[in-house]
Amino acid sequence: MQCKKCEGKLEVARSCWRVRMRCLKCGHEYQIHEVADRLDAETEEFLSRYPSIIYD
Repeated sequence: MQCKKCEGKLEVARSCWRVRMRCLKCGHEYQIHEVADRLDAETEEFLSRYPSIIYD
């Protein structure tokens, strides 16, 4: 997946109570619902390991 701002690669960023997508290039973070329509198969597989994702 690519960042909407800079075309950098997005990675899954976990913290205690949330899961976000973070750009490796510019550091911008997206909530999952902000990029849900653009999730690729690899990211969907990774996120499927979590029983639930809390939208904050």
